[in-house]
Amino acid sequence: MALPSLVSVLRSRGTCLTAWIAMPDPLVAEGAARAGFDCVTLDMQHGLHDPGSVMRGIGAIALARVPAIVRIPVGDFAMASRALDMGASAIIAPMINSAEDARAFAASAKYQPLGERSWGPVRAMQLAGATDGSAFLRDTNAETLTFAMIETRAALAALDEILAVPGIDAVFIGPSDLSIALSDGANVDPMRADNQEAAANILARARKAGKLVGIFAITGAQAKQYRALGYDFIALGTDGAYFRLGAATMLDEARAE
Repeated sequence: MALPSLVSVLRSRGTCLTAWIAMPDPLVAEGAARAGFDCVTLDMQHGLHDPGSVMRGIGAIALARVPAIVRIPVGDFAMASRALDMGASAIIAPMINSAEDARAFAASAKYQPLGERSWGPVRAMQLAGATDGSAFLRDTNAETLTFAMIETRAALAALDEILAVPGIDAVFIGPSDLSIALSDGANVDPMRADNQEAAANILARARKAGKLVGIFAITGAQAKQYRALGYDFIALGTDGAYFRLGAATMLDEARAE
């Protein structure tokens, strides 16, 4: 059975809920993949992942037959190409603040004519069960999603230009950083009214441009709200939160009088 891509999951399910994994052990990623998430994201920006743990994590996620996504470090577009060669189905690139940033990101993630990605997807083809390189090349640009993160005032100002860059498939709202930017560093509050208004504006403009939209939700209640608003891709919490909430629930039950 072919490993599903994020594109195919979105096509069949609509909104996609992704686990968000910072811990570099592949068993954590595999456990999240088997817990019922639609896909699993490995975070290199703020998580503890390096290229080796990403490679192992993608393989572990593939065992559960769900797509793997990688958030690369800021500006590390070479890692976008490497993660795709390792078998990632999508890349999230943080701090895309201009059309120039978006073009550099798209160039690293897409083959010609959309980009300049170099050929070498040996591991990706293994995980996908693909044996025909030409067929893989033909389909990969459409099956590989690029998420440009929108999380600064500069990104908001350049949003329409970013959305117009060929090879950018989606935007991903970083609500915490966006709230810091909009408050000029006064506080961090993803659910603050002006921040949610900005997120809704990003959603509407991306929809008008025909692009997918993702966002990070800290709680299940927030994810439910974002689902109702029509977001395509929602990151639900983090692996640390999954551990804390699960442990707290079991301890409360065990200690109940």
